[in-house]
Amino acid sequence: MTTLAIALADAAHTERAGRALAPVLTGGMCVELHGDLGAGKTTLVRGVLRGLGHEAAVKSPTYAVVEHYQFSSLYFYHFDFYRFADPGEWETAGFSEYFRDDALWFVEWPEKVAGLLPPPDLALTLAMHDDGSPGRRLVARATTAAGERALRALRTIRD
Repeated sequence: MTTLAIALADAAHTERAGRALAPVLTGGMCVELHGDLGAGKTTLVRGVLRGLGHEAAVKSPTYAVVEHYQFSSLYFYHFDFYRFADPGEWETAGFSEYFRDDALWFVEWPEKVAGLLPPPDLALTLAMHDDGSPGRRLVARATTAAGERALRALRTIRD
């Protein structure tokens, strides 16, 4: 397991981090997104989607729970389980069907469905800086070879 910490100066830098990830993401990968409301999770996902060629609007899935995007042979699912009160809602919603080899999953608030998700290849945590300085801090933790490739891609955006 490898960890990388990066300072992200603003939303544009956060989006750039997402764009850097896009070329190394493959079907079957699970990326967890951790952070408080407003930490920049959807901004990072927007960057990934832009890096994959998506030009239309990117919405937060907070109310819909999942937003779906398709790129030729890759399905991209952006989940937000913030509103889940009980992990049992996972089964009711039928989300297990989305976790296939030809799909890529970015999951906000994964702790709300603890034990039901596949193990993450990459866990990303976005937070405000402890010293109150502007921007965000991104901590990325890789747990698989695919996650390690993602960390190498993130290293390219460091200033």
